[in-house]
Amino acid sequence: MRVLHLFDFFSPHGGGTVDLVSKITRSLAERGHGVSLYTSDYKLDRRYLASLTGVEVRLFHCISSAAQFYVAPGLVGALRGNLRSFDIAHLHCSRSFQNIVLRHYAVKYGIPYVLDSHGSLPRKTAGETGAKWVLRWKYDLLFGKRLLRDAARVIAETNVGVREYQQSGVSQEKIVLIPPPFDTGAFAELPPPGIFRERYALAGKKIVMFLGRIHWIKGLDFLTEAFAALARERADAVLVVVGNDDGYQTALEKLIGELKIADRVLFTGFLGGESKLAALVDADVVVQTSRYEQGAWAPIEAVLCGTPIIVSSNSGAGEDVKRMDAGYLVAFGNTGELQEMMAYVLDHPAEAGEKTRRARDYVKENLSLARGIERYEELYRAVMEEGRKN
Repeated sequence: MRVLHLFDFFSPHGGGTVDLVSKITRSLAERGHGVSLYTSDYKLDRRYLASLTGVEVRLFHCISSAAQFYVAPGLVGALRGNLRSFDIAHLHCSRSFQNIVLRHYAVKYGIPYVLDSHGSLPRKTAGETGAKWVLRWKYDLLFGKRLLRDAARVIAETNVGVREYQQSGVSQEKIVLIPPPFDTGAFAELPPPGIFRERYALAGKKIVMFLGRIHWIKGLDFLTEAFAALARERADAVLVVVGNDDGYQTALEKLIGELKIADRVLFTGFLGGESKLAALVDADVVVQTSRYEQGAWAPIEAVLCGTPIIVSSNSGAGEDVKRMDAGYLVAFGNTGELQEMMAYVLDHPAEAGEKTRRARDYVKENLSLARGIERYEELYRAVMEEGRKN
């Protein structure tokens, strides 16, 4: 089948969504499908792009990224001229210029599309205020409702996502639950322990690690405050923040200064490939304390590296971890509970390691990339068959 994937931009700095798009498109191409990716040139990483072997990639110049709304006008003519050559389109995230254009021509030409919001559907998350909510409301009023209405299916990654679609008025029969697949083969041969510790002079330290974008929604203020309490009790603990700045690092560094723990916190910047794996292997615990998170992407990568995890229980990530019994849960905002849980995991490595090993086996058996791609293929075929009947 001929499948078109559409996303705002393609760079490893885009986080888990870009990584998932990369894995899906490449795997579909390897299974013999004709796969294209239409995206913008915003922060384009050509080396990363080169990894998409077998995928036709078309880039369109981004003329504006204001409010993280990436406008690439060249996409209009490309979809007008080429969309009819595809059997189905797969849209990623809820609100984008690209989605507006594709929905228009998909309806006009009768090409079915599916939408995976990747957790972007809520207009507002806990504690968020200001213009972003207004912009999302305006988008939904003008375009978003029609985007959901005309989708052949919408994809949820967890039951949290299912509920978000339902609250947005999507009927249950249009919602498909597909957990994000993991390229478990990429974790088959891990770097030997000690590489990351040696590189950053962390020998003998207990490493508490965060992996992801440095953004307010990730709850790094909560993690930092709990770690500051832990650091007062343990001289060997360090907090390592692995990821690119997404607008919050300055505020986080200010908080770290106020808590007087600057000498106990390390920012590595973005790490990918073997460098990321080496970091995860050497961490004693990986902590994800998000205010909102669709799924436990980074924590499951830690599990595949044999590293225990702690996740806030309030989101889809917490739901994932609870279902798999993959790690430990804490209530978001309860700094005392998080401090105690980090101390517990550091003090009980055998128990935490056994829990992690069981979860790793579960992920390999149930959430592999091969199994995930089969689920996407089944969805595409079902949608195409419905289109032929209509």
